Amino acid sequence: MSHVFPRHCHATLPTAVGGEGCYLIDQDGKRYFDGSGGAAVSCLGHSNPRVTEAIKAQADRLAFAHTGFFTSEPAEALADLLVANAPGDLDRVYFVSGGSEAVEAAIKLARQYHVERGEPERRHLIARRQSYHGNTLGALSAGGNALRRAQFAPILVEMSHIAPCYEYAERAADETPEAYGQRVANELEAEILRLGPNSVMAFIAEPVVGATLGAVPAVPGYFKRVREICDQYGVLLILDEVMCGMGRTGTLFAHEAEGISPDIVCIAKGLGAGYQPIGAMLCTDAIYRTLADGSGLFQHGHTYLGHPMATAAGLAVVQELLERDLVSQVKARGEYLAKALAARFGDHPHVGDLRGRGLFRGVEIVADRDTKRPFDPAFGVAGKIKKAAFAEGLICYPMPGTRDGKHGDHILLAPPFIATEAELDQLVAMLGRAVEAIPRV
Repeated sequence: MSHVFPRHCHATLPTAVGGEGCYLIDQDGKRYFDGSGGAAVSCLGHSNPRVTEAIKAQADRLAFAHTGFFTSEPAEALADLLVANAPGDLDRVYFVSGGSEAVEAAIKLARQYHVERGEPERRHLIARRQSYHGNTLGALSAGGNALRRAQFAPILVEMSHIAPCYEYAERAADETPEAYGQRVANELEAEILRLGPNSVMAFIAEPVVGATLGAVPAVPGYFKRVREICDQYGVLLILDEVMCGMGRTGTLFAHEAEGISPDIVCIAKGLGAGYQPIGAMLCTDAIYRTLADGSGLFQHGHTYLGHPMATAAGLAVVQELLERDLVSQVKARGEYLAKALAARFGDHPHVGDLRGRGLFRGVEIVADRDTKRPFDPAFGVAGKIKKAAFAEGLICYPMPGTRDGKHGDHILLAPPFIATEAELDQLVAMLGRAVEAIPRV
């Protein structure tokens, strides 16, 4: 009997014993194509020799040094590499152990920044419905997914949530994409005014919404308008790129495609590619200088900040992404995958939308394609597709609650950047068989 506390107490899972390229291997030798990179993590696939050697070499030199006493060579080198390749004014990197920690750090930094500027009244954080920012209490409070929040609502921090930029389900029939984007962006200004212009500290959003909406990018002009509103009211713009960043959408930082510069960015998943747990928060020099010239202390921290083995792995991962030009490959492979999905599912009666950017793709499942009506949640479409795909040898990321936390289903795909066209064809074929295994109603 296992003594591991699993994600689901009634699930019996195979044991993963190996990984090779885009595949994971269980104890019986069955191979599974990692079509979602776990949770958009394994961007380099499994058993990358450069990364594993970097971890081994760092373990031989130095496994751990607490950042209350030391910095380390891999942390310094990774920070330099990220800043050198970051757009805009991002200049400082705060290393943590994952995405939720990165978001927690961003929220706290936004608050302390305003306090040290002499504006302690700025305390409100605005986020979006159907967003996901992590599972710690602060990050979960920022997230706008009703299903994930429900049972913890009494202990969450009060935060505001405005509409997402979810064109497929929420743009009016007589509205252009551009007009729709401006309308929902302007909800940010309305909420700032409702709360009080001098009381809002930050707005947080995913450039491409991942787990809870299924690879939804914003319409053109949306984020530029958001940036204008933030600038007008002195509100910091925090972009959560934990899932969509580090090359996943075809640019190293996902917001590059939007032509804007955020104040704070959160990254994780693809930063360590699964080889070590690592995340990071990046901020502008202006924010850092406010603290450096003030108290000099960011009132926050964790034991494993800047962990040498984690940052050594992250350094090797980013070097692989840049030196092998894998980010450009993501664009090409992403276009190939989009066409393959369109060919297989473009006319499927239960596929309402195919969307995404780069190798970050979403398939929205509906009961009625013409009306966009989702399946009854009782039917459990997402869970059935996940089970059928796994039986086929495909790891993908189906999720329920796409529309409002309860209704709607989608499949998230985030294969490794190293996937070949033939392997992407295999992914689409296996997914097709999994979807067809679900009875049509």
